[in-house]
Amino acid sequence: MFGFGADIGIDLGTASVLVFVKGKGIVLQEPSVVAIDKNTNQVLAVGEEARRMLGRTPGNIVAIRPLKDGVISDYDVTERMLKYFMQKTTGKKLFFKPKIIVCVPSGVTEVEKRAVIDATNEAGARTTYLIEEPIAAAIGAGLDIAQPNGHMIVDIGGGTSDIAVISLGGIVVSTSIKVAGDRFDEAITRYMRKRHNIMIGERTAEDIKINIGGAYPREKEVFMDVKGRNLVSGLPVNIKVSSEEIVEALEESVAAIADAVHGVLEKTPPELASDIANQGIVMTGGGALLWGFNKLIEKRTGIPVYIAEDAVSCVAKGTGSALDSMQMLERSQNTKNAYK
Repeated sequence: MFGFGADIGIDLGTASVLVFVKGKGIVLQEPSVVAIDKNTNQVLAVGEEARRMLGRTPGNIVAIRPLKDGVISDYDVTERMLKYFMQKTTGKKLFFKPKIIVCVPSGVTEVEKRAVIDATNEAGARTTYLIEEPIAAAIGAGLDIAQPNGHMIVDIGGGTSDIAVISLGGIVVSTSIKVAGDRFDEAITRYMRKRHNIMIGERTAEDIKINIGGAYPREKEVFMDVKGRNLVSGLPVNIKVSSEEIVEALEESVAAIADAVHGVLEKTPPELASDIANQGIVMTGGGALLWGFNKLIEKRTGIPVYIAEDAVSCVAKGTGSALDSMQMLERSQNTKNAYK
């Protein structure tokens, strides 16, 4: 149990929720899934326990992912999930309501922002602040965003890719697209079905992406044995797949992200573009670890591209670090217009 009223940072992701408690670091990382009994509307399980129920429930039980593409798709279930995670990290009863920072994608609307704030307040927050994913990722990557220098961050998560130029603690130019890690897995599954006539599961697609996936051709080709079900015979088969094939499978998806990076650079004010050309572009998120992705963007833009240390947890760390700079968050909403 942690101190009552401790400030909390929450990375509210499409696939998982990470909770950061001030003074303790990341204390919880669980899938954003809730299992509910449809007859009684009672919550049966949340997080990892609920994830194990996905696709294995009887008719009266439904396992729900209450967030889609980084935003709330089921308000009531999101509120209940947040309440459960807050109680799990701070103790059964919240004697003093905590201040909470919640991370949201840069492309969310005012209505979607209000939904996150209301759900968090209803779940037991004293005050709820929002921080946009690129800002959190930049802080987590160790960039000094408070200075009048341009920093470019490319955050590739599970549901969304956020690209932003940051200066003076705020976002100057940004875009958010719904092409990220999940879309890579879907592209691999589709390729295997079309090219090899075999059906593979989500988990196998992810293994292929991690082991031999790439956004750029490797100097030395690598191979992997893949098991799946033949669509003609219906029987299990084992085939050898090359890294070159997976580069081809992911070509369209990675090109969409590279196009988005190019589009943001085109809209960047000249002074900040000059800073970015000198300092380089920083990539964060699990998708940044796709082999050769930094090389692809470097080739496309002509600017050095670096992958942040511990790229996967940059957003969660940044959300937690932002607990110490509430004033910056309060004024960051107004900074977007500074260069317009």
